[in-house]
Amino acid sequence: MLDPDIKAQLEAYLERVTRPIELVATLDDSDAAREMRDLLVEIASLSNSITVVERADPGVRAPSFAITPGDGSVHLRFAGVPMGHEFTSLVLALLQVGGHPSKEEADLLDQVRSLDGDYRFESFYSLSCQNCPDVVQALNLMAVLNPRIHHVAIDGALFQDEVEQRQILSVPAVFLNGQPFGQGRMDLAGIVAKLDTGAAKRTAEKIAAKPPFDVLVVGGGPAGAAAAIYAARKGIVTGVVAERFGGQVLDTMGIENFISVQETEGPKLAAQLEQHVRQYDVDIMNLQRAQKLVAGDLIEVQLESGATLRAKTVVLSTGARWRQMNVPGEDEYRNKGVAYCPHCDGPLFKGKRVAVIGGGNSGVEAAIDLAGIVSHVTLIEFDHQLRADEVLQRKLRSLPNVKVILSAQTTEVTGDGQRVTGLAYKDRQGGEFHAIELEGIFVQIGLLPNTEWLKGAVKMSARGEIEVDARGETSLPGVFAAGDCTTVPYKQIVIAMGEGSKAALSAFDHLIRSSVARAA
Repeated sequence: MLDPDIKAQLEAYLERVTRPIELVATLDDSDAAREMRDLLVEIASLSNSITVVERADPGVRAPSFAITPGDGSVHLRFAGVPMGHEFTSLVLALLQVGGHPSKEEADLLDQVRSLDGDYRFESFYSLSCQNCPDVVQALNLMAVLNPRIHHVAIDGALFQDEVEQRQILSVPAVFLNGQPFGQGRMDLAGIVAKLDTGAAKRTAEKIAAKPPFDVLVVGGGPAGAAAAIYAARKGIVTGVVAERFGGQVLDTMGIENFISVQETEGPKLAAQLEQHVRQYDVDIMNLQRAQKLVAGDLIEVQLESGATLRAKTVVLSTGARWRQMNVPGEDEYRNKGVAYCPHCDGPLFKGKRVAVIGGGNSGVEAAIDLAGIVSHVTLIEFDHQLRADEVLQRKLRSLPNVKVILSAQTTEVTGDGQRVTGLAYKDRQGGEFHAIELEGIFVQIGLLPNTEWLKGAVKMSARGEIEVDARGETSLPGVFAAGDCTTVPYKQIVIAMGEGSKAALSAFDHLIRSSVARAA
């Protein structure tokens, strides 16, 4: 089942297992169960510390398997065959249950161990979702660390009846003790913060007590990571405050235009960015949203948590987010049929009718991908022509289950109160209104800069982008900006990294010139 190279790598990893592991399988007569049995037997053949046990267990999903030490102190289960993006989750679970330590910060691990209460987590994932592994891996680790925490990772495509019953239309979806807990990307720190209600206050107090930074980077995407590395290499006091380290890259599937790297994926690149930044003496403050920028002798960045950071210079690299349609019903049915990630949520719409809003590269690529999963795709474009590359348009036109509607303005998302049932649009040429019956809507109409919190502080364009000069400096002395939140054209990872590096060098130059001026 595993190719020779993967087997060799896995065998090397499993040498780190320090205590016996049982793979306890609950199987049925399905094809997935046979595939699961083959995978488990193959894994066990690679390590003398791993054995496979088949056990009929009433009330347990089938097919599924638990990973547990012999004493049964860990409650961790995969309901599905964890290949694709989830194969890494499987490998990490094997290592951690087998005694190999996690690389997460010691304070965070202690926080998990000290959680008081009984927590039964269920996470629904899809094998094509690049955001799901972070959630699955975090909950698995929590189950390893704390015997009162249980976790089952469930392949939504395999357990469609349960997905329908719980009305899950977006992954990752997490339930705690049978109730909805969270949806979308979450890491270990974010999950623990939701459980440990006093953690946010303690973190804010620690942040507020920090001395001023020489350079404070706001945002942890490619531009922010590059700025932090270039600043730290100058030997100056550098901090990064970010709502989520990695930014929009975390939501990106395939990356094939990052020079010198022929192909990678967003979450993998984001992890590499963070690892690179952590090689330097950079103070990373994650899960923190900036609220206000205040000028002064020291520039202040006020956070939603109530803490305030101070710095001699600031680099703004807050990136952008998916643009919304802003029509009635969109907010009401978000994650109930309205989605923004076709790779993550597409498998949940298998055999159903969906629409893609947007005729640029992202929209056409989404329609092409979805056409192989769903029964029918309707692509709706506001303009009189598609804007995607011609090679993508040719592929789109070759698909028999795709319809393209041009010069159409989406006016409403309709539903039954629980989920999407259709959409309405206006023909921009004739003025007529039309309705389409469908089960899912994927919005792919570009990005909006994350700059609302900066209004009145720095000069911005009509589109909300921060205006910068050739050095990356904003209208406020000592404040620089880089990446997708700025007026620099072409929102690309490689460009954001270059702009982040330039902004950090400009900030360092500003510090040097300011110190000389003060001395004079």
